[in-house]
Amino acid sequence: MIEKDKFEKIKKLHSEYASWAIWANQGEKPKSNIGDLSVLDPNKNNQLLTTLKPEIIFVALNFSRGGAIKKPFANFHDSNPRGTDFKIRYALKDTPYWGGYMTDIIKNFVELKSKNLMKHLQKNKDFEKKNIEFFLKELDDLEVKNPTIVAFGNDTYSIINRNINKFKILKIPHYAVHMSKEEYREEVKNILVY
Repeated sequence: MIEKDKFEKIKKLHSEYASWAIWANQGEKPKSNIGDLSVLDPNKNNQLLTTLKPEIIFVALNFSRGGAIKKPFANFHDSNPRGTDFKIRYALKDTPYWGGYMTDIIKNFVELKSKNLMKHLQKNKDFEKKNIEFFLKELDDLEVKNPTIVAFGNDTYSIINRNINKFKILKIPHYAVHMSKEEYREEVKNILVY
C-alpha cells in the first residue's frame, strides 16, 4: 500500500521511465489492454493505492525503442505490436508481486541491443555510476527501507549486483526472451516462488 501523496510524488518525479506492475485485464488476445493506463489512475481505480507494493522493485535495463514516454507510467505498458510487456502481466497476475514498482537501471539511453549498452558502460564508468546514484535516489523517494529488487535479465542483474550489495536481489529472465507467456510464468514462478 502507498499513500496518495507519495504516489503523486513518484508520479511527478519518476513516471516518465517508471511504472507499477498493474495492468488492465487481458481481453481476447494476449496483448490486449496492455497499454490501458486507466488502472494506474487512483481516480479511476479505487483499489490502486492499496494494491501497490513499493517494497518490490522490478528493474529492467533501459528503453529499447526511441521516443519519450508520453504518458505517466506508460513504461512496461507498451501497446506496440513488437512489445513483450504482456508476458510480465501474465507472469505476475494473481501473485504477491502484482503491484510492485518498475523502473530501468539506465535512464535516458535508448538502445535495442543490450550488448551495445553494456559496451558503452564498460567505456563510461561515470555514466554507470551516475545511473546507480539516480536509482538509489529513486529508492529513497519510494521511502522503503529494505526492498526486494527483481532484475529482468543477466545484464541488469550484473549492473545492480556489482554496484549495490545492501538489498536482496533476484534475477528473472527478461520478458523479451523467446518463450511463450506460459513458459515465462513458470520460469518466473520458480525463481520468485509464488
